[in-house]
Amino acid sequence: MDLINNPYSPGAGVPPPELAGRENILRDAENIIKRVRNGHSSQSLILLGLRGVGKTVLLNRIDQIAENLGCETSIFEADMDRTLPQLLTQQLHRLLLKLDRRKRMGDEVQKAFSLLQAFAGVFRVHYGEFQVGVSGSMVTGDLSLDLTDLMVSIGEAAKARNTVAVILVDEVQYIAKNDLGALIMALHKISQRQLPLVFFGAGLPQLAHLAGDAKSYSERLFTYPGVGPLDPEGARAALVEPARRENVEFEKDALDEILNQTEGYPFFLQVWGSHVWRIAEKSPITAVDAVEASKRAEAALDESFFKVRFERLTERQQQYARAMAEFGDAPANSTAVANLLGLTVKQAAPIRDEVIKKGMAFSPKRGLVAFTVPKFDEYMKRAAPTFKPAETKENHNG
Repeated sequence: MDLINNPYSPGAGVPPPELAGRENILRDAENIIKRVRNGHSSQSLILLGLRGVGKTVLLNRIDQIAENLGCETSIFEADMDRTLPQLLTQQLHRLLLKLDRRKRMGDEVQKAFSLLQAFAGVFRVHYGEFQVGVSGSMVTGDLSLDLTDLMVSIGEAAKARNTVAVILVDEVQYIAKNDLGALIMALHKISQRQLPLVFFGAGLPQLAHLAGDAKSYSERLFTYPGVGPLDPEGARAALVEPARRENVEFEKDALDEILNQTEGYPFFLQVWGSHVWRIAEKSPITAVDAVEASKRAEAALDESFFKVRFERLTERQQQYARAMAEFGDAPANSTAVANLLGLTVKQAAPIRDEVIKKGMAFSPKRGLVAFTVPKFDEYMKRAAPTFKPAETKENHNG
């Protein structure tokens, strides 16, 4: 098949050629923006899901929808190594520059610029004209209060220019607890004042629990639509429609093989589709092509998608993940994992928390732990075929 016209696009956050099965989420996001634009309050939306389900793609599409509706947007990714003020200052500055281009009477934008400059100074953020050490009487040094004032000022600036400010943040689970609490408090005040500022976020499944811990009222402030594998109809469309536009068809058995291997996860569908396109010599794509694609796709994922995540873990964290893999892809009982490692629950708990903090696992329910990366249990068994709990216990002694 012509490799230049390969319609599949595996990659982190890369939009698929066919964004199937997500119509409800995108419609809800559009309605939220329209409600706020019309002067109504609305709950913010945070997408929750495992790796590879397309949360980043959806967040980028929502950003496009907002821009098409005439909003001013800022989209960025949280980072566990940076504080919220460090993450926000540059992005809010750019957002204010966009608002400033909407020439209107009133000094709301300039007030927001001044507040942002003072905010950057008191929290020691250096960005462009915002020099470290610049401060002013407008800020207190309390992040919850200062961020609230800053966000309110941006909302008022957007209102004065008859638009909506839309802030979109990926990987929200990496925001520290106190910082997340400050952000929630600021968004709560925005909602109470019915200002035209909207927040959309995306993160791993544990984010709803983290937000609840940060501020108890977060459950009333946000909706948390789950983003999971595509249903069979959506998964088929994600494979078939891009190929059909290139006048290529799939045999039924070929489709069944790929759907079975990918389990409907959008990223895996793109990986398998890309490989089977390279293998097939002509249309229709056959089951033989699909089986060979499965071998190559698995090998490619092992060397990139899975391996990169595995190597982020320390040795003891890798051992914990390997023990989890003994229980398959279903959530494992934390006590059972500890027992398998030859540890007490108390000894294993810090390791479990480290694996969760690194975004490799989450707790779907008290006492349970599961991988955030689909099919990671299978990879762990390929990477370490023999599990040796006695050696694992030795690695954790002391």
